[in-house]
Amino acid sequence: MDKNFRGTPIDELNRLPQCAPPLSHLKAVPGHTITVRTDLLREGRVPVPYPSKFQDSWDDVHVKMPCSEKNLFPIETEVQQALAFGTHSNTFTYCTNKIDAVLKYNIAHSKKWDFTALNLLCTEYLEHIEVQQLFQVVLPKMVELALSAPQLCTMPIPLLKAKMNHSLTLSQEQIACLLANAFFCTFPRRNSRKSEYHNYPEINFNRLFESSSLRKIEKLKTLLCYFRRVTETKPTGLVTFTRQTINNPPHWESSKTLLKRLHITCEGIIEENGYGMLQVDFANRFVGGGVTGNGLVQEEIRFLINPELIVSRLFTEALEPNECLIITGTEQYSRYSGYAESYKWVENYKDETPRDDWQRRCTEIVAIDALNYKVSIEQFFPEKITRELNKAYCGFYRNNANVKHLSAIATGNWGCGAFGGDTRLKALIQLMAAAEAGRDVAYFTFKDARLMTEVHKMHSFLSERRVTVGQLYNLFNHYFNEVCKNCHTARPDVSLYKFIYEKIASSVTSDITDPTKTAGMSSAT
Repeated sequence: MDKNFRGTPIDELNRLPQCAPPLSHLKAVPGHTITVRTDLLREGRVPVPYPSKFQDSWDDVHVKMPCSEKNLFPIETEVQQALAFGTHSNTFTYCTNKIDAVLKYNIAHSKKWDFTALNLLCTEYLEHIEVQQLFQVVLPKMVELALSAPQLCTMPIPLLKAKMNHSLTLSQEQIACLLANAFFCTFPRRNSRKSEYHNYPEINFNRLFESSSLRKIEKLKTLLCYFRRVTETKPTGLVTFTRQTINNPPHWESSKTLLKRLHITCEGIIEENGYGMLQVDFANRFVGGGVTGNGLVQEEIRFLINPELIVSRLFTEALEPNECLIITGTEQYSRYSGYAESYKWVENYKDETPRDDWQRRCTEIVAIDALNYKVSIEQFFPEKITRELNKAYCGFYRNNANVKHLSAIATGNWGCGAFGGDTRLKALIQLMAAAEAGRDVAYFTFKDARLMTEVHKMHSFLSERRVTVGQLYNLFNHYFNEVCKNCHTARPDVSLYKFIYEKIASSVTSDITDPTKTAGMSSAT
C-alpha cells in the first residue's frame, strides 16, 4: 500500500472534461448574462464584446463603472498622466507619479493611503532589468488596458446579489481590463464601508500597496506576472461566475444515502492533483477574503495564482448561509511555494488545462464559507453542524445533473485553520454533503498523515456497516447531548470518532436513529 494515500486510487475518480456531458449552445437567458458575441465564439480567437457600444447603468443592480458619465471623478486624464513614467529612469519618480495619479481620483483618501509596498517592490525587490520591463512595457500596457473599458466592457455588469440564482460569463480579456482598473483603484464608491457596497468585498487594490510586509511584495510579484502575461498576449477564453442558492436542503436526519468513494492523501494539493475535479475554495463570506489585504492562506493563494477569481469581488455580495459561488474557466498564471508567512512567488506557469465548448478552462472552483468558531466546542451544536452541511451541499449540488457526469470533489481541511474547525468533524461533514450531492471525494490533508489514516479508517468503518448519512447525522446529535452539552471545557472530553466507534459497535445500525435505544446504549457503554 502507498503510504501517502488511502482509499480509492485517485485515477478512478471522475474528472472534467472526460465525465462531462455535451454542453448546450451558449446563449443568454434570464438567469445568465453573457457579455460577448456567442455567434462569433471560436477556439483560439479573442471573444468579441457585446453589445458593440458601451451601455451605462449607474444604478443599484449593476457595477458602477469608472468610465461612466455619472462618475464624479473621471479617470482618463489622471491615469494617462501616469504614462509619463515611461520617460523616467528614476524608479522613485515613477512611483510618485503613479501614486499622485491614483490619489487625484481618490482625493478623500489622499492622507490615509500608503504605497510603501509598491515603492519597496520597485526600489529593492526587482532586478534592474525587471524594473525597466515593468516601467517601460507592463505598466503602460496596463494603463491602456484599464482605459479600454468603454470598448471591452460594453454591457452593464450585474451585481450577483444575495438570494439570487444567476450566472455571469465574461471574457478573460474583459476580466483583465476590470482587474487593471482595480490595480489603479478606479472603481467608484468602492473605498468606503459606508457606501452602497458595504456588503461587498474590496475590489480596488489600495490595501495591497501599503506597509512593508513581505507578504505584500510576494503578492504584487504574483499579480504582476499575470498582468505581464495578459498584456503580452490577449487571452482567448471565457469564465463563468454562478451564484447558487439552495432553499430546500436535504432532510439530514432521515437521509438513506450511503457515503461515496474516498481518496485521501497527505501529499499533493487541490489545484494540482485535483485537476478536473470540483475544487473547493475555503472561502470567506466576502469571497477572496484578504487577497487584496494581508491574508495569505488557502483562499487568498488560489485567488493570486488564478487572478481572474479576484474579479468576482467586484460583483458578488457577501454569501448567505445557503449560498455559494461557482467559478468555471479561470486560468493559473503562477507557481508558488510556502504558505502564509512563507509564501513566495516562484515563476510563471503555463496552464494546459483543456477548454470546454464554451471556451472555458475545465477548472471548476466553488467558494463555500465555513463558520468561524471562537470556542471549539460550539461547532458540535446541532444547528452549527446543520449549517455547515447545508453550506457544503450548496457548493456540491448541481440541479438536474446525472451522477455519472459529476466530477469528484477535491477538498481538504475546510474552515480548520484560523476559523477553528475540527478536522475530523469537517471531513465527515464534507463526505456527507458530497454523498447527498452524488459525488466522490478526493481529500488532501496538507501533509497530515495521522488525519489521513484516521479519516480513512472512519470512512471504511461507516461504509462497511452501511451507515447512512441520516444515521451519522443522528449520531452527531447524540454526541452533542451526551458529551458536549454539559461539557465545561473548550474541547469535548471524548473525541467524536471514539464516540462513533463505540456507539455503533454497541448497536445495530438500524437502532441509531431511535433515541430511546441509543439512550439505553449510552448508559451501557
